[in-house]
Amino acid sequence: MRRAFTAVLTAALSFSGCSNMQIGGSKKKVVLKDFAEGRVVQVAITDRLTGAKEMLFVSMPKKSLFLEGYIQGLVVDYDDNPIQGVVVRAVAKGEQQFVDRGEAAFQTSSFDAGVSDSNGIYRIRFSLPILKNLVDIRGELSYNPGWEQERDNLGKAYRPQTERSPFRMFFDMKEGMLVFTEGVQKVIVAGVTSSSGKPKGRTLPGAQPASDEKPIEKPQGEEDLFKGFGFGP
Repeated sequence: MRRAFTAVLTAALSFSGCSNMQIGGSKKKVVLKDFAEGRVVQVAITDRLTGAKEMLFVSMPKKSLFLEGYIQGLVVDYDDNPIQGVVVRAVAKGEQQFVDRGEAAFQTSSFDAGVSDSNGIYRIRFSLPILKNLVDIRGELSYNPGWEQERDNLGKAYRPQTERSPFRMFFDMKEGMLVFTEGVQKVIVAGVTSSSGKPKGRTLPGAQPASDEKPIEKPQGEEDLFKGFGFGP
C-alpha cells in the first residue's frame, strides 16, 4: 500500500539562533525580531561581487549584500512517521524591482532544493539580494514534484497531500526584522463514530429522534417557563 505523507509547515527543530555578521570589526546580530517561527534558520548576511564602478579611468569592483540561510520543515506520513528522501523545492514568483539593468544578472535570488533526512527534516538553502536594505520575495514551495515519474520508474513513490504552497519572505536590515508567511493551508478531517455506530453527544436543534429513541416526556404538572413568549412549538 502506498504511503502518503504530508508536509508539516511547522519545523520540528527549535530556532538555532541568529547568525552574526562582521561590521566594522564588531559583531552584530542579523535578526533582532524573528517572526519566521523557526521556518528560517542560520541567517547570515554576506557580500558578493556584482559588478564594477567606473571612477574616472579606474574600474572599481562593486559588491552587494545578500541574505543567506535555510528554509526548514518536516515531512511525515499520515501516522506521523518521518519520511526520508523527499525533495522539496522553492521557486521565486515575484521579487522587488530595485535592481539596475546592468546588475540584474548578478543580483538574483537562488534556492537549492532540500531533501528530507532520516528525521524527516529538509532544508532549502537560499541566497537573496538585499536591495535598499530590504528583502521582499514571494515564491512557491513544491513538495516532491517528481513523484509520478519516480513511481513509474521505481514502482514506488511518496505522493504529497499538498503539492504546492505559496510563501513570502520579508527582511528589513535596518530593523533586523525577519518574517516568513505562507498561504491558506488545507486542513483535512475525518468523521468519527462511536463503537455502536451512532454519534455521541447532543442532538442538533431541529433533528428528529431516531426510531429507537423515545422523546423525553415532561412530568405532569410541570409548567413551560417560556409559555406565552412564542418559543413553543
